[in-house]
Amino acid sequence: MSTHDNVSKSGNPPKLDSAAYEKELRRLQSELVAMQQWVIETGERICILFEGRDAAGKGSAIKRVTQYLNPRHARVVALPAPTEREKTQWYFQRYIAHLPAAGEIVIFDRSWYNRAGVEHVMGFCTPEEYHRFLRQAPDFERMLVDDGIRLIKYWFSVSDTEQEARFRSRSEDPMRRWKLSPMDVESITRWEDYSRAKDTMFAATDTPWARWYTVESEDKKRSRINVINDILTRIPWQRLEPREIEIPSRPASAGESNYERLDRSKYEYVKDVATPLEKARVKAKK
Repeated sequence: MSTHDNVSKSGNPPKLDSAAYEKELRRLQSELVAMQQWVIETGERICILFEGRDAAGKGSAIKRVTQYLNPRHARVVALPAPTEREKTQWYFQRYIAHLPAAGEIVIFDRSWYNRAGVEHVMGFCTPEEYHRFLRQAPDFERMLVDDGIRLIKYWFSVSDTEQEARFRSRSEDPMRRWKLSPMDVESITRWEDYSRAKDTMFAATDTPWARWYTVESEDKKRSRINVINDILTRIPWQRLEPREIEIPSRPASAGESNYERLDRSKYEYVKDVATPLEKARVKAKK
């Protein structure tokens, strides 16, 4: 029987129509741009965590969230494995350096909750480190919220059968095979271990000041629409009137200051492979 995390599911809705998805995605992304302007103008600090099982659709959702945002004020944080030095630090220390400053949106593609999931299940941390994390995480997040950071935590939920199907699709696609790591493959055989770890994590860290919000991700299109809409709902932003930008007329060159372009034959240009493609398209139409 297919299970959604560790809860039985049936009767999943059909895949979202592509045309309806694209239209709503465009509208929501426009809202995100407007929301970011409010964040910049007001000096808000937004921290969003994307967690969930491997192949649950976190990465593709993050791409849609950030696609049109100003990268100077929106960052995606996906930290590699800790260095030997970082392993000796307080666990939360390396994440603190990436928290948002005024006017910034920071999205963690996996976060400090690695310790409650993959590190615990795969034995990369000791039982003492694991239990210490479960005790400290709520207090750590309370400090962030008390200091004015808006913290939103999402869990992307996907069934075992859908996860396996996505793994197989990746393994057969040369463009996406890099996404499939040995630990991803092993997660199939450790489904129940990850389910227990997720339940324990929720029990310890789903607090009134930092709730977990579950995103059903059996259909990636639906999950992207739903999570963007939820972000826009949970941040109390207001639409601001855009500042007018006046594009000046280009001044005319005259006299000795008149610019003359250098001999183009002295430059190196990339090969034009686009023109033959267009000629082939036109020829095919005839």
